[in-house]
Amino acid sequence: MHIVEHPPSKRVLATVLKESGLEIRKLFNTSGVVYRQGDYKEKLKTMSDKEAIAELSAQGKLIKRPLLVGDGVHLVGFKEDAYQDALG
Repeated sequence: MHIVEHPPSKRVLATVLKESGLEIRKLFNTSGVVYRQGDYKEKLKTMSDKEAIAELSAQGKLIKRPLLVGDGVHLVGFKEDAYQDALG
């Protein structure tokens, strides 16, 4: 599924956040136009995780890619070692 056209649900993103152990800002595509134009760097300082997840689920371009969600696997961004460990 294309993440920009069909962003993950709030529930899926909340699970990714919990299971990955990352802080919420790590789920954001900080180099993207939508992030910069929306001033999310400042907004995230006062936004709750719930509010941030709502933004991510509404705007797929905000989500750091690739995003791999599977059976016990929750990877955000590309780190070769993490993908090698998860996928063999």
